[in-house]
Amino acid sequence: MKKLKRSSRLVEMTQYLLSRPHTLISLTAFADRYQSAKSSISEDLAIIKEVFEEEGIGELHTLAGAAGGVRYTPKMQEETALTIMTSICRELEQPERVLPGGYLYITDMLGQPELLADVGRMFATAFADRKIDVIMTVETKGIPLAYATAACLNIPVIIVRRDNKVTEGSAVSINYVSGSTKRIQTMSLARRALKEQSRVLIIDDFMKAGGTIQGMMDLLFEFKAIVAGVGVFVESGEVDLEERLLEDYISLAKLTAVDMKTKQTTVVPGNYFKD
Repeated sequence: MKKLKRSSRLVEMTQYLLSRPHTLISLTAFADRYQSAKSSISEDLAIIKEVFEEEGIGELHTLAGAAGGVRYTPKMQEETALTIMTSICRELEQPERVLPGGYLYITDMLGQPELLADVGRMFATAFADRKIDVIMTVETKGIPLAYATAACLNIPVIIVRRDNKVTEGSAVSINYVSGSTKRIQTMSLARRALKEQSRVLIIDDFMKAGGTIQGMMDLLFEFKAIVAGVGVFVESGEVDLEERLLEDYISLAKLTAVDMKTKQTTVVPGNYFKD
């Protein structure tokens, strides 16, 4: 790369960091990239760090030593996240979103890049302090949320299938009981998809009783993997506590009331904003 003016270098360096979250970048790499002295690079990083923290973009961590460098961690301030989720909750309360069984239609929202980016940063913030190797979700609506979160954490995504795909080779399959319908269903994961002892973050779009997530946790047991966390976009509050299969999870929104006759619902920010 040609030598840049400082203002141009700051812009390019910021973009470089934003596109490589949770990646340790050495000062030497930056110095070589911009043909600048390490002292100048350090001054630039100090400016970027200050702006990131003041504007709630994230944190810039500097590691000293020969093997050190700088690492960008995406974060979203809780006040900003609450404002965004309050707006999302109002959208989720639209009467036309009510589906039979007390579910909400959210597929269209999960196709909006800006919303996904915001939700991904919220989950990445919530689980930033946990060591996570991979994100797991079950097909299909949870996939966009998983990838949005993975983009912020810079880790892979694995997808649990409802049935085994021949293109994925041999797989581990389990039966699980759906928490809401009480039906026995099947899910599978390719044997090559996950290494033993991996620390896994489970992401799902909607949780009622938690049967699907419990099924994924049981599947992880077969791989000798560790559940590092569970994140849910919307949880249903229309479930008795004794029927809820999970206790340790983070939700961004909560469906607290549904009137099937009037199609009126109440959706509030989830437990992430109460802990």
